[in-house]
Amino acid sequence: MTALVIGGAGYIGSHMVRWLTEHGEPCVVLDNLSTGHPEAVDVPLVRCDLRDAGALRDALIQIRPSIVFHFAALALVGESVRQPLAYYENNFLGTLNLVKAMHAAGTRRLVFSSTCAVYGVPSSDVIDEAHARNPINPYGASKLACENLLEDCARAGDLSVVALRYFNAAGAHSSGELGESHEPETHLIPSALRAVLGQAKKLTVFGQDYPTPDGTCIRDYIHVEDLAQAHGAAMHWLRDHDGWQAINLGTELGTSVIQVLRRVSEIAGRVVPHVLSERRHGDPPKLVASAAKAREILGWIPAHDLGSIVQSAWRWHQGRGIEVTKPVPASVSMLPR
Repeated sequence: MTALVIGGAGYIGSHMVRWLTEHGEPCVVLDNLSTGHPEAVDVPLVRCDLRDAGALRDALIQIRPSIVFHFAALALVGESVRQPLAYYENNFLGTLNLVKAMHAAGTRRLVFSSTCAVYGVPSSDVIDEAHARNPINPYGASKLACENLLEDCARAGDLSVVALRYFNAAGAHSSGELGESHEPETHLIPSALRAVLGQAKKLTVFGQDYPTPDGTCIRDYIHVEDLAQAHGAAMHWLRDHDGWQAINLGTELGTSVIQVLRRVSEIAGRVVPHVLSERRHGDPPKLVASAAKAREILGWIPAHDLGSIVQSAWRWHQGRGIEVTKPVPASVSMLPR
């Protein structure tokens, strides 16, 4: 009963690996390490790219996982607008290759990392799973294409899938050992903290004329440890059920960019240096989840609020300067074709 965590060297994936190991669930990570951090992984690691169908098939046949967690994706909205082909190739083609490899390995259970970006610009203040899916950027469109593929396979009886539509993941592990680090960093909270610490230029706030109370975008921020716990709940659901479920993961609370910057300033004790800029193409004004289905199906309730998210991220960013890099873990031997 081994779980395979694809993208397990990344931000959310590494927190999932930690959750699995803490709960006695054996797991293996598969990651191409294009953006992942091998030092964050302390379980067997296979270096493999989802676009390499042959190597991926060989890896899954060797591992024969009982369940797959699929986190690997390109996930920058602005970049997706400039490079749509890369997003469809990596996100959709990679997922198609994964489904074929799972079939070859006899693996039928999948927890898929989806996104609120599949909804586009919402027509209601709080978004539930029945809301129309009309993505306004290639990132969201590529994830919707993956959802359609997986739902069709589930309805045909080939797979059982839970697609978890994240809202805005943030925060760091309570141990202080895992956190959020991207290059380039585009997420609001780590960007604000890096600006406060003088590790980056002034934060750019994109848009101040949205139809929101202070003119900046509103998002639903969810702690990464709450996300990991939700994936664990999805795994347990799949052990007892077949079929397809698409489920939002959020807190049902919206916070504007300006409100986040104020909270960061309060916790860090310093004003976040920032500049105002024009809107960024592809950004909806407001995205806030209804989490009723997650409560009903998964029994999941987030444990962290925005203050806890920022506090954990602040602690991790402060400690990075003295962090000792772990050795790269042992790998499952996989030769590229």
